[in-house]
Amino acid sequence: MTGPELPVLHGERVVLRPVRDDDLAPLLAMLSELDVAHWFGHWDAARVRRDLLAFQGDEAVLAIEVERECAGMLLVGEETMPDYRHASIDIALAGAHQGRGIGREAMRLAIEHMFEAHGHHRFTIDPAAANERAIRAYAALGFRPVGLMRRYERAPDGTWRDGLLMDLLAEEYRAL
Repeated sequence: MTGPELPVLHGERVVLRPVRDDDLAPLLAMLSELDVAHWFGHWDAARVRRDLLAFQGDEAVLAIEVERECAGMLLVGEETMPDYRHASIDIALAGAHQGRGIGREAMRLAIEHMFEAHGHHRFTIDPAAANERAIRAYAALGFRPVGLMRRYERAPDGTWRDGLLMDLLAEEYRAL
């Protein structure tokens, strides 16, 4: 199974597009930043190439482009089984682009596209439960906590950490 087909999406300051080979260096630099690596773990060029640039899994890997520069990545997944249909999202943004509304704009572009073009009624996101900054940002977009997923993901130090499942319904998003 491959990820959802998304066109290039244009916002006011952000362009979302499929990742390309020339995104390897900026993505690796971003994933190597301490604040990003704390949540996303260790990455090297081979892993970026394999898991992001050539990824054929159930998520679309998109570059977040700002002023023609790769500023981060957005992953969009899609559950297509009719009785469980929904979309999921994840994001990583280089430190220089954080706190400027870039991530919020990128997520809005993807969310609106998946609601409108793909007919989804619900989005999920699952930050580490200790990632308070991300949780605040997602809540500002309308995501609500659903529950704590205990020992959900392995942290870079090898320990298990909890994740917070959050979701966003189309009618709640449109009411914001």
